[in-house]
Amino acid sequence: MGELQVLLEQHGLTLVFLNVLIEQAGLPVPAYPLLLVAGALGMRETGPSIGAVLGAVVVACLIADSLWYLAGRRLGQPMLRTICKVSLSQDSCIRQTQSLYLRLGPRSLIFSKLLPGAGALSTAMAGMTATPFTVFLFYDAIGAVVWAGGALMIGAAFSDAIDAVLDAFGTYGHLALMLALLALALFIVWRWWKRVRLLRRTRLIPRMSVVELEARRQDGRLPLVLDVRAPGSAALERIPGALAVDPEAPLDVLAEHPPAVEIVIYCACPNELSAAMLAERLRAAGYANTWALLGGIDAWKQLQGERVLAV
Repeated sequence: MGELQVLLEQHGLTLVFLNVLIEQAGLPVPAYPLLLVAGALGMRETGPSIGAVLGAVVVACLIADSLWYLAGRRLGQPMLRTICKVSLSQDSCIRQTQSLYLRLGPRSLIFSKLLPGAGALSTAMAGMTATPFTVFLFYDAIGAVVWAGGALMIGAAFSDAIDAVLDAFGTYGHLALMLALLALALFIVWRWWKRVRLLRRTRLIPRMSVVELEARRQDGRLPLVLDVRAPGSAALERIPGALAVDPEAPLDVLAEHPPAVEIVIYCACPNELSAAMLAERLRAAGYANTWALLGGIDAWKQLQGERVLAV
């Protein structure tokens, strides 16, 4: 325990900076435990000051988040899908992040780090929506202070218990780590199995290709097209004539349409999952002629781009 405490007291600032930088870059190395310890050690003369630790956290966050911002600005929607690939709920990962940022704008950066998985996604959304870089830096710095400040204050409030905590970690650290890893593994397996079952079920929902949808449009047989992306995202770019709907809300828009109406639903998520889930719900309600759009909005944009090049 003595060696561990000496290491934290002498190199705590560097360790906090590197830990936060790595975590904000996207690696699963949580920085909050170290911030709690840094807050406790900040109450002692031998430890780094809380102000210095907070400054190191802000710098580390701005470095990592600026990279996410630039990646989002350059790569756009594919960047969100890349980030969400590590999520066991990729469709909701994209939808919820878009919804949060499009509703609140850069102000969402103030508390996005407090929400699991939303930090990198929100900074990428800032780049995607062309938020001015200075505005992004301002709100991101505030968010870093809010995120780290809470941990530092909690650590400072319980500074008297730091010796007992470090003692327990030194004695039972390996056992606690093994139990935590086992619990994490079981949780991941459970979530993975739920997702596999959902994917198997929604694969039964028929898909309509964008080529077929455009062919129906040209023949004057355009189905009712529903956009189930996050609220506000449809305003950026959507299929002409599509109606933006919340897949979890009552679909009043269908009240004026008979059950025989043809419906095509699209989203921006992997495996057209959000669209397929709503299609499943509508088919169960009697709307048998319902499809999910294969490839979603990205496939439609790709088709439009190919047509422009052909012209």
